[in-house]
Amino acid sequence: MFPALNLVLGAFAILSLLLLLWQWFAARRFPLHQQTAAPARSPTISLLKPLKGAGDSLEDCLRSWLRQDYPGAVQILLGVDSPDDPGIAVVERIRRDFPERDLALVICRDLRGPNFKVSKLMQLQAQATGEVLVVSDADVHAPPTLLNGLVASLEGERVGMACCFYRLANPVNLATQWEAVVINADFWSQVLQSTTLMAADFALGAVMAIPRRHLATMDGFASLENYLADDYQLGNRLARRGLEIRFCPLVVECRSEPMTWSRAWQHQLRWARTIRVCQPVPYFLSILSNATLWPLAWAISTAAPGTMAFLAAAVVSRAVVAMDLERRLTGILPSWNRLWLAPLKDLLQFGLWLGAFLGNRIEWRGATMRLRRDGTLEKMENRSPAPDIS
Repeated sequence: MFPALNLVLGAFAILSLLLLLWQWFAARRFPLHQQTAAPARSPTISLLKPLKGAGDSLEDCLRSWLRQDYPGAVQILLGVDSPDDPGIAVVERIRRDFPERDLALVICRDLRGPNFKVSKLMQLQAQATGEVLVVSDADVHAPPTLLNGLVASLEGERVGMACCFYRLANPVNLATQWEAVVINADFWSQVLQSTTLMAADFALGAVMAIPRRHLATMDGFASLENYLADDYQLGNRLARRGLEIRFCPLVVECRSEPMTWSRAWQHQLRWARTIRVCQPVPYFLSILSNATLWPLAWAISTAAPGTMAFLAAAVVSRAVVAMDLERRLTGILPSWNRLWLAPLKDLLQFGLWLGAFLGNRIEWRGATMRLRRDGTLEKMENRSPAPDIS
């Protein structure tokens, strides 16, 4: 009925499948999980970890950093914003078990700007003594060789940062299983796909390792206190100075608390609006890679046997590729009864993509914020405290 529309939808459907295969091949080429050669030297490290509360996984995550086999000196700085924070009891228990470790708890009382994580990092940085600063979220569980891998990835005079991919380790309900497709299958592989076109000009915030000398050129963390995507801003500013952002092949686990569908949607919408502000053109074009949406739209527009067959092939390809990518990142083959989650994620992603352009409000750490066009935050109203979603 509309041959021009059918032609456009058909082109988009074929393009989306080609982009999916490109994403798959880019991910398969990366030496994921491979330990790099031992670093030539072992610089002193300061690990900066802002904490908030005491989730079920906090103690295990913190212990993973104290069990690193790194041969150099490691200073561990843990920051909370109140002497009543329940995470302090966890820290004190760990400190008793590791008396030989250089571990300090810092009460970060001076919280400025809307990004309290950055405020804590500023105060932790003031006490850091290491040549390399490693920043990590509270819910990150690290393999024992991670610090060695990060330092090895930093070797080179023009390397400004090393960061690593992360996996959602405990998708215990349907909402977090949807998030697992987003994180464990798509996000890391799309990052690698983008680096086949141009060098990375952003960072991944779960774990970031930065030589102190490079951080000093941009006034440390102080310049980031009003930004939501502090990790993106940090990586982008280093890249604009001609420094390289590298991805360490080792993978960490993010052990977040289970989320309801409402919280998972808010988390993904915040993420979508953040990416849209940081990289508006690439994010606008990202809808072209939706390998379920476009074949479905083409099949509906023509209702022809050939387009229906293409839709079936595209959906099966999408599901199988997602399962393989998740297996590569996590080391575990997802259950076959979760095949339908990848196509469902694509259809929900279309709603998130629209929502990213139709609003600028986000829910973050118990508050409603307005996300400005430059990526800075404006607090709208106070709400009751909510669990931290990093």
